[in-house]
Parts: sequence; structure tokens; C-alpha cells
Amino acid sequence: MRQQIRCSFAAAAVLVVGSAAVPGLGAFGIATADADICRIPEPVVVDEDKKPRRVPNIEPTTWKRLQQAQEFITAEQYAEGIELLEAMVPRDGRRSRYNPAEMGQIHNLLGYSYWELSRPDKTVEHYEKVLEQVPNIAEATELLMLFQLAKIYFMQGQEQTQDQMARPWYTRSLDKMGEWIEKNDDPGPDPFFFIAQTFYQLKDFDSGIRCLETTVHLARERGSAVKESWWRMLQFMYYEQENWPKVLEILEILVRDFPKREYWVTLASIYGETGQEEKQLLSMEAAHVGGFLNKETDLRAYGALLVQAEVPNRASKYLQRGFDEEIIEPTSKNLQLLGQAYQAAQDVPQAIEVFEESGEIEPEGKTFDLLASLYLDTDDFSKCQTAARKALDRGGLPNGLRTEITLGTCEFNLDNLTAARKVFSDVRRKARQERERRLESMAGDWIQYIDSERRRRDELRRAGLAD
Repeated sequence: MRQQIRCSFAAAAVLVVGSAAVPGLGAFGIATADADICRIPEPVVVDEDKKPRRVPNIEPTTWKRLQQAQEFITAEQYAEGIELLEAMVPRDGRRSRYNPAEMGQIHNLLGYSYWELSRPDKTVEHYEKVLEQVPNIAEATELLMLFQLAKIYFMQGQEQTQDQMARPWYTRSLDKMGEWIEKNDDPGPDPFFFIAQTFYQLKDFDSGIRCLETTVHLARERGSAVKESWWRMLQFMYYEQENWPKVLEILEILVRDFPKREYWVTLASIYGETGQEEKQLLSMEAAHVGGFLNKETDLRAYGALLVQAEVPNRASKYLQRGFDEEIIEPTSKNLQLLGQAYQAAQDVPQAIEVFEESGEIEPEGKTFDLLASLYLDTDDFSKCQTAARKALDRGGLPNGLRTEITLGTCEFNLDNLTAARKVFSDVRRKARQERERRLESMAGDWIQYIDSERRRRDELRRAGLAD
């Protein structure tokens, strides 16, 4: 921001006051403080009868001293320039020997010099004194001072550490820009964007949105491109208001005109937040095709959406590529997602391999719980038993009773009927305490089945039909 101020100062070096050009300040314009500040300006109507403001001429002797001061300032000898200029300012209530136009230039140069010495307080003091000379200074000078003060007040607001201390500075900035707008026949779009930034700092998003919409309107009216930063801020303000239709509308413009990863990912996220899962997936698909999904979080989200959309083969393919290219870190959580994609794609051997890798680094038992179920489904009951016990030992399970049922089932299939019955008895007791009626009933059915199987085997042995 300081660089912007300095550049605008340099632009003012060509101001003409009376008959002589005197270096000073500059700016490019901005807007007003009440709610009306953000209205779309009326078309410019040239008033042929309007007469230019009459400004007193600068006397030759005054001009010579101003030139001397300017030479010091150009050479960055600000102290010498200030000393010369301060000597021209009347003190102790004395009447000035200089006319208002001359005093305007004196204070203009003083303000600039103090700015270069990082004294914004003195800069503001002298710029305000320039405005005190109205209507005896050029209209262009008045507009430049109003704008410059608005920028400095805005900067002072940004330097405050508390909102309550910053608010008065932003309000002053808006006040000056309000005057600037009123006096400017054709402000253009950029000033309204500056005002929107000020309203944003004040968290007045309604006013900020109105200013940004005016900014966009004026740019389009002039056939100019709407800048990316304008859309970004407008999207953010609508986001703060949770106006999702508008947020989506602007994000769709951003991905079309300024395609970037953050816009595609945010667009997909908002589609998800608003229950538009199909569009969410399509957005991520478009981002993938465009080569924008280059972060771990992107590939994880894309993979999860593909699994959810019942396209697990593609999910496992892109997730595996993310691991192979070292975009996705091989954490237990990430490996679980990959394993679930393989499992959904019915590639059980690959899913088991990934889950085994995840289980070795996961402190809890969730991965071993998944492994136990897979081993059970593939009739690998010994590994199922081992995985289920590891899951229960590590804990952190979404439903430990179901894991115990898996363990009991594996024990039964290993013909460990006593161990299996003990597991199901424990499950039935715990389920009864936790009022898990369905699991209690399931465990009871298993106990009845095991007892029945034991009786059947006893009868076969008694009949000499079994060992």
C-alpha cells in the first residue's frame, strides 16, 4: 500500500496551479461513506455553461522558493526541504503573506515530505490544510487530496491491532471518498473496489457487496475486463453471508475465466455443502481433467467422491497414482481410504495388502477390524482370528461388540467351539447391558447354534460315527 501511495505522489508532479507546474501529490480516485456511496453513477452530462474554478496565480518569488524546496525533495534531502517550507507557514496566528493557492502548494509539498519520512500524522495534517484552501485551489488538486487522505486513513486503520481502534480510521476514509465521489463526474470502477475493501474491513458486507456490484457494472459498461480480485472479494463477502446461490454463481465465473485449483476445489466443496453431490463430483472431475488436483487433500476428496458415486475402480486407480507419485502420504488414514476403494471395487487381495500396511502404523484397531472382516469373507479364518484380536487389543473401534462377533465367528470356523461360545457369551452380556437388542439376539443365536452343534457331535460319538 505504501508503494501505491508513493506512485500516486509521483503522478501529481505535473499538477498546474495558476500558470506554473509544481510537484506534489497524486491519486486516482475512490468512493463515498453512506449507503448511497455504492450507487451506480448517473451518466456523465457535460455542463457547457460550467466555468472552471478561478485560482490565484503563484507569485514569481513564491515559485522560486517552491522550486528550491522541490530540488531538496527530489534529492531526498527532506529535512532541508521541510525547513524551507515550514518557514513559509505563518505561526502564532499571524496572517499569511501567501495566497491560498500558494499555501496549498506549500502544505502539499510538506505532506509529501513527511510521508517520505514515515510521518503519516504530519502528512494528514498538511493535506487537510490543503483542503482548507478550497475554493482557491484547482479542482484537480482538491480531488487528489481527498483521495490521498482516504488512502492514508485506510492504511492507518490497517495498522491498528484492535477493531474498535481501526473503525474510526476506516470511517474517515469513507467520508473522504464520499466527498470525492460527489465531486467527480466519472469515477470509473476502481474507486468502488477500494470502497468495498473499506467496507470489508468494517465487516459491512451488505455495503461491500453493493460497491463490488457497482464495480463490475461499470467495468462491463465500459467494455473493460472484470478483474479476478473483484470476483474473489465478492465471492468471499457472499460466503460470509452464507448466500450459497451467489457464491456458486461467482465461483462458476471464476473457474471459467480464471481457472485455478482453489476455485475448482471450493466450487466442489460448496456443491457438497448444498447437497448437490452430482455437481460436486463433476466439478472435481473437471478439475482433475484440467490438472488442478495436485494436493493430497484434493486426491483424497476426489477418491472419496468416486467411491460414494459407486465408481470404486477409478477411485482406487487415482488414489494409487497419488501414492505412487508421493502426493499422498502413506498414513494409516490415507491407506484405509485406498483399501476401502479396492474393497468396494471387489479387489479383495489388493485391499488386504493395503490394510495390512495401514494396520502396522495405526495405533488403534480400526484397520485390523476391517482386515478381520475381509479375512472372514475370504475364509482365511486363522488370519481373521489374529486380526480381530489385534483390533480388540488396540481399541478405538466404532463398535467393539461387532468385532467380537467377527472373532467368535472365526473361532467357530476354526472349530474352537469353547472359545467361540465364550466370546458370544461375553457379547450377549455386554449387549444386554448396553441395550443393543439386535446384537444380544445375534449372540444368543450363535450360542444356541454352538450348543446344538456340540449335542450333535456328542450323539455322533456315542453312535460311533465320529472320533
